[in-house]
Amino acid sequence: MQIQWYPGHMTKTRRQMEQDVKFVDLVAEVVDARIPRSSRNPDIDAMVGDRARMMIFNRADQADPAQTDRWLAHYRGMGYAVLATDSKTGKGVGQFAAVVRAALADKLARWRAQGQVGRPVRAMVVGVPNVGKSTLINRIARRKSAKAGDRPGVTRGKQWVNVDSGLELLDTPGILWPKFEDETTGLHLAFTGAVKDKVMDSEALAAALMELLRDRYPKALAARYQLQVDPELPGWALLEQAGRRRGMLVSGGNVDTDRMARVLLDEFRGGKLGRFTLELPEEA
Repeated sequence: MQIQWYPGHMTKTRRQMEQDVKFVDLVAEVVDARIPRSSRNPDIDAMVGDRARMMIFNRADQADPAQTDRWLAHYRGMGYAVLATDSKTGKGVGQFAAVVRAALADKLARWRAQGQVGRPVRAMVVGVPNVGKSTLINRIARRKSAKAGDRPGVTRGKQWVNVDSGLELLDTPGILWPKFEDETTGLHLAFTGAVKDKVMDSEALAAALMELLRDRYPKALAARYQLQVDPELPGWALLEQAGRRRGMLVSGGNVDTDRMARVLLDEFRGGKLGRFTLELPEEA
């Protein structure tokens, strides 16, 4: 299933970000800890130039903790400042300001030497849609300053948020890129809700997710839906089997696979199936 979603406002947003990045000291890229590779917009690297970089692995509470540690080490080794967070509960968020200032230690020292003691640090927060940027910013600022939601496309314009007298954040709309490199990237973004559901077939998407969980997390899949997970069983059959177990039957004893597909996607996105990481650092 080939998935593409690049509405016109994203082109405008990218142009605006290319202008705004000139006025910030650091770019903090928020990725989904479950899909750290697919939730990285490849256009960001070219856009930010030589600005200091930070990688924030949000929704770490829904990801495999051992794999998140490996991803943090991977990007730390590449020279990025790194942080794992759960923006909904606030876990890890309290370290944000300290990590930013540590990443900019040399610049802050130069400012002090030049007498610019009160100059605030400015950071731009970027990422793909529905990765939790605005909720994260609200947690950092300890107030509801940025508009947030559980679907892609809520933030439509830039928003400056004052965290304290020494730190200002620029919240930006989530943007994708014009064409995904491969089918897997599009699928992973769709699994986590970064792509609007209306642009794809939910049953086909759920069947693909079933096959991925069958291969990587069969025990969790079996436990959640009381399934006998056969590695040779296709995703459609697993979806139908789960729907039958949940009693989602229609006339004639058939399974309402569309309803089961929506339940599976909702439960995966809400972390009800377990803590999964669908991509590994060696695949980056």
